[in-house]
Amino acid sequence: MRSWIFLFSCNLMWALQFTCIKLVQDQVGPMFTVWGPMLLATLLLIPILRAERRAGPPARRAGRKDVWMFLALGALGVFPGQVLITWGTRRSLASNGALIQLTLPVTTAVLAYLFLGERMTRVRWLSFAVAIGGVVMCSGLDFHSMDFGASYLVGNTLIFCAALGSSFYNSYGKKALERYSPMEMLFYSYVVTLALMTPVVLLEERDVFARIPHFTANTWIGMALLTVFHNFLSMVLFLKALQKLDAMQAALSNYLITFFGVPIAAIWLGERLNSQMVLGGVLVLASTLLITLWDERRAAPA
Repeated sequence: MRSWIFLFSCNLMWALQFTCIKLVQDQVGPMFTVWGPMLLATLLLIPILRAERRAGPPARRAGRKDVWMFLALGALGVFPGQVLITWGTRRSLASNGALIQLTLPVTTAVLAYLFLGERMTRVRWLSFAVAIGGVVMCSGLDFHSMDFGASYLVGNTLIFCAALGSSFYNSYGKKALERYSPMEMLFYSYVVTLALMTPVVLLEERDVFARIPHFTANTWIGMALLTVFHNFLSMVLFLKALQKLDAMQAALSNYLITFFGVPIAAIWLGERLNSQMVLGGVLVLASTLLITLWDERRAAPA
């Protein structure tokens, strides 16, 4: 039960991301929006990681396989999952990005099957179908305005690669959790991602550093929430839950991001909610309860 509470909590924190990006977008570029909070979150992890090591057994010596494992998690998981979604959306439509992200549970199921040997049950397929309908209704997508032609091919490809990156981190990360704590896995994968991003930030968005003293209150609030909630606390809770649950169960819970994100945007940014979005949110919640309660209860006797 504690693992499901962790999942609900971290999805609520992730739902803040979209509102926070709106708060900082006038003064902070898309790359710095990812890089800055991730750097601060990595620094916050250092004292906690040290305390964890002092309280536990001596730190294991990382072998060559472990080094390659964390390189893969950072380069193929965190980096595309957080960076490519930003680049892709800038070269496509927001509605295209919302629809493509619905592939996340499917890609997670495929990668979990490949790396972990997990399987899809009928309940999980049913939950997936209900969630798809709910998220589409919540998103308020205008299908008549969507364009999947050649003009958006590059952007749509980047967005899909971002979904693959998140799926890879969710599934392959369970192998890392067999030998390392959630804190260690998060820290080392962040270090790899920062090493990849830093040269790009310094080349493309170094002017943001000069604007830091002039950040508005909204920008500071957005950056602080992205640091503490999105990149730090939510990831720690998610990885702790991932130790106990299937990667597919964790991925399906991500539909709560839409359920929480829509009212957050309505309250904070003044965006309007219609009856279709409310009904979609109810479907999303129903799908999550289906996968978290029914599927878990059926698996308990086994």
